[in-house]
Amino acid sequence: MESKKLANFLQKNFSFFSGVPDSLLSKLTKRLSSIKINHFIAANEGSAIAHGIGYYLAKKKVPCVYFQNSGLGNAINPLISIAHKNVYSIPLFLIIGWRGSKESKDEPQHMAKGKITPNILKLLGVKYFILKKDDDTFNLKKLKFFLNLARKKNIVVACLVKKDIIKEKTNTKKKQFQSSNFSRALFIEHLLKKIKKKTKIISTTGYTSRELFQIRKNKSFKNGKDFYMVGGMGHSSSVALGHTIFSKGFTICLDGDGSLIMHLGSIIACTKYSKNFKYILINNNSHESVGGQTTNSNIIKFEKFSSSVGFDKYILISNLRKIDKKIDSFLKSKGKVFLEIKTKPGSIKNLERPKKLLNIKDNFVTK
Repeated sequence: MESKKLANFLQKNFSFFSGVPDSLLSKLTKRLSSIKINHFIAANEGSAIAHGIGYYLAKKKVPCVYFQNSGLGNAINPLISIAHKNVYSIPLFLIIGWRGSKESKDEPQHMAKGKITPNILKLLGVKYFILKKDDDTFNLKKLKFFLNLARKKNIVVACLVKKDIIKEKTNTKKKQFQSSNFSRALFIEHLLKKIKKKTKIISTTGYTSRELFQIRKNKSFKNGKDFYMVGGMGHSSSVALGHTIFSKGFTICLDGDGSLIMHLGSIIACTKYSKNFKYILINNNSHESVGGQTTNSNIIKFEKFSSSVGFDKYILISNLRKIDKKIDSFLKSKGKVFLEIKTKPGSIKNLERPKKLLNIKDNFVTK
């Protein structure tokens, strides 16, 4: 379906949008972002649902909420405990990117979630339909029918969108990121040169883990072991905390701004329960791997933030000046240390994905 047609329908029928950026919906959400409407990018999917509920309580109009099916778990609580027809019966219109649908070939984590996505919606009592390829007449009729259903019965409805369903009418050149002498990949390379043999790195989902995997492979870095969070966005710091407390080795959490913001409160546990927590935030103010939408991290003063949640030390790297000296300081400092890396968006070309995940896990847990 053409993104313009879908965006036009949504603009005519909805006055409020909230969601978490998704690669399958990126063409649509970019169009929505260019239109003057009430459009909020949420920290996580549950928050997006809550934004919509608040809007309905204020205007008594159906809101549109979008996200990827991997984040459906985050949305379950407000969907079942507030919006459900047997609780407050609040109508919502969900647009859900369906990674790992039956006919698709996708990454293991997406195939696992994709298989059960329709069943989750059924268990939640959410009526849904699937957007069809190359049948805009059917799609528009279904969109209107389900919107009317939500309005009439005060229920939650959903539209599932498979890969490559939303398209642009004309081929447009992909916007190139600005070149920079300081990138995420360059920082990761400097970090891998500095860590010791027994260092363990737990890295966030998206381009960060993929670049860490590829740089280690291409440059043959042997020191340290990595655990790539191929899913579970927002939970890297919590995984790192569990590992740090119960491991005798040296653990580093390599996180991103979108991930940190998604479950921001988790970082408090990291400083409360750990005496020695090494946290790296790669901050490019971008949901880069799903379309480049802003995370709004630019409004956070992370030096003040890190101090307020219990970190002992804050270090900032925003260019190549003294980068190795600052990495050394981070690695040698005792206690809870927050290292912020400010980079511009941009990733390695032809970026690979970690494969043989069971082997990666077994290698990581081996002492």
